[in-house]
Amino acid sequence: MKSRRLALAASLTTAVALAAAGCGSTSQTPSSTPSTPQSGGTIVYALPPQTNLNWYIPIVNSGYDSLYNFQLIYQLYKPLIYIGSNYAIDWGSSIAKNITYNAQGTVYHIFLNPKWTWSNGKPVTSQDILFTWNVIKATSAPNAPQPWPYVMAGVGDIPNGVQSIVANGPDEVTITLKQPANQEWFIYNGIAQLTPMPSAVWNKYPTNISQEITYLGQQGTNPSFDSVVDGPYMLKNAVSSQSWTLVPNPHYAGHKAYATIVMAYEGSNAAEFAALKTNQVQVGYLDLSEYGARSQLTNDLIRPGYPFAYFDIELNLHKNAKNNLGPVFNQLYVRQALEMGINQQAINTDIYHGYAPPQYGPIPVLPKTPFLDPKLTKPLYPYNPAAGKKLLEDYGWKMVNGVMTKNGVPLSFTMIYSSGSTASDEMMALIQQGWKQEGVNVTLQPIPFANLEGTISGAPSGWDAAGSQGIIYGGSYPTGGELFGTGGGLNNMGFSDPTEDALIKATHQPYPTAAQSMKAYLAYEDYTAKVLPVLWNNNVGTLIVTAKTVHNAYKYSNPTVGYPQFQYWWIAH
Repeated sequence: MKSRRLALAASLTTAVALAAAGCGSTSQTPSSTPSTPQSGGTIVYALPPQTNLNWYIPIVNSGYDSLYNFQLIYQLYKPLIYIGSNYAIDWGSSIAKNITYNAQGTVYHIFLNPKWTWSNGKPVTSQDILFTWNVIKATSAPNAPQPWPYVMAGVGDIPNGVQSIVANGPDEVTITLKQPANQEWFIYNGIAQLTPMPSAVWNKYPTNISQEITYLGQQGTNPSFDSVVDGPYMLKNAVSSQSWTLVPNPHYAGHKAYATIVMAYEGSNAAEFAALKTNQVQVGYLDLSEYGARSQLTNDLIRPGYPFAYFDIELNLHKNAKNNLGPVFNQLYVRQALEMGINQQAINTDIYHGYAPPQYGPIPVLPKTPFLDPKLTKPLYPYNPAAGKKLLEDYGWKMVNGVMTKNGVPLSFTMIYSSGSTASDEMMALIQQGWKQEGVNVTLQPIPFANLEGTISGAPSGWDAAGSQGIIYGGSYPTGGELFGTGGGLNNMGFSDPTEDALIKATHQPYPTAAQSMKAYLAYEDYTAKVLPVLWNNNVGTLIVTAKTVHNAYKYSNPTVGYPQFQYWWIAH
């Protein structure tokens, strides 16, 4: 499981962490649950507004690296290790049954559970892991053909930090690293990337890896390619901007799925709300702009929750960024001034009804984890547009025709953001107002989430700033290599800071004690919060709406990581 992009208003979450935090709940009284789960029926699960699923294999480039693509992919292809909502490995839901390692953190033995099979009856073996490894190595190369490179190249020191990966038989793989590594970090960020792929079916060019990855790159957007799977579901049908239908895999070696799942495209939060009211959607969300209408959902349960994630505004720091603003955004004082113009308290109370706690660094307040430094529950750059304006003036910016300008460059730009959510529209407008008080002129441009992903991962000259989206850690050790490290796969901003790189590297090292490891982590976290590789924004919760006839959706939604286990969901007939 790895960090993935997500739209601001739509991760699948539950109320577990929220209740512990003492926040309010909108839950209605649950109906009685039948004692025995029932097989059959269809559960329609609403995707975020204007979100398409457009990639279908476990190896991906940055343009397709979204949480929602992988919510589908992990139904088809079982991950090597599955991270539960407690942020620990759930071995019963993983291909691996155990991983051992030496004290130096240089040698790792992965033991596979031999019960897992592909849908064609063939066993999942070490050869499937080696196939994935060879594809990752080839797609990580700088000269890899389109649509590569692989988005996670460098994460977990994969592939360059690996000395060898060898099979010790059908159910065991040994990985030897070139240098010692923090064992938890390497397992969660490195080994976790090795989702087995069906080598006997996909490896069409065993003697030509360049031809092989070109072939896989062409097939990644082809839903018909996924004919042999090892997950609980098979993909029956995929219609862009409409729906993706998952049917139970009868050959699945784990807990057999009860119901058909339809992942449904939604044009807007209003359309999704109407579908909830008419029971055309059984598991969805309540946009917080519609909070006052929640009583209309009389046949549903409504509960809030949070992903282990951060939401942000990304500024294009590249030299050739649009409107010549890359060098401007590269100045820390400019980012500090912009952060001072974001009224996170008002966003939380006025727009999100208290379900969007402020966040001032890379780790959220909710759900609670040991990774949050208590110092970062208070802002380093409190909301104060007047102070932000003065900071710009102190560095030579002057108002020209109502816009801060320096050396002929006005602080005026367009901010793209994920469309379809009224609450997101309202939040972006509030940020726009705060920046206007500082003399910053921003034009808001809502676009579909998939288009936003493609734009910020494309040519740097194509965008200025991007909002209403963020990163869910997805079970990874939440350090910032792929996020904020120089050249990181999800560092589309072009952020580069030698101190940041050194602090990230320090979190990757093994330490004699857990306390020493956490000390290194907090040093990274505190510096990252201060240096603003992105502008921190509220951790917006999601109000999950579930029909009273649907059971187990909360228990098996895994809010912390974001990858639900649909096979446990069932519907009472």
